[in-house]
Amino acid sequence: MAVGSITWQGILLRFIFAAILVFTTYNPEGFDYFNWVVMNNLEALPQSLPVKLFVGFVLLIGWVIYIRATLRSLGPIGLILAFGFFGTLLWMIVDWGWIPTDSIRAVTYLAEVVMCAILAVGMSWSHIRRRLSGQADVDEIEE
Repeated sequence: MAVGSITWQGILLRFIFAAILVFTTYNPEGFDYFNWVVMNNLEALPQSLPVKLFVGFVLLIGWVIYIRATLRSLGPIGLILAFGFFGTLLWMIVDWGWIPTDSIRAVTYLAEVVMCAILAVGMSWSHIRRRLSGQADVDEIEE
């Protein structure tokens, strides 16, 4: 396999890391960064400000990496298409009655999974496009 090629395992790994990032930042169960820092609900975790700030910066670094890669890889039109694709998929799932619309928890989980999928596609898209079309993305390098 050529260096830089993408596999289903690579896409899945990117999805798993996106899920860790998204669900660590916020999840409906309340065991997340938001509830730890803002709501102060997680008494089992350290309550010192430096620890909270350190974890916050680690999460922020992860978000910046994923969002920048997604924006650069998909671009504005690709991002609109990705949100449209996953948004209508979410709409179909709700319309078909597969999840209860009166359950905020279920809708939140589904929306977060959609966000993970968009981030994973954004992280993988340059590899997928190169494999499909043979065209490589090249970032501008300042000299």
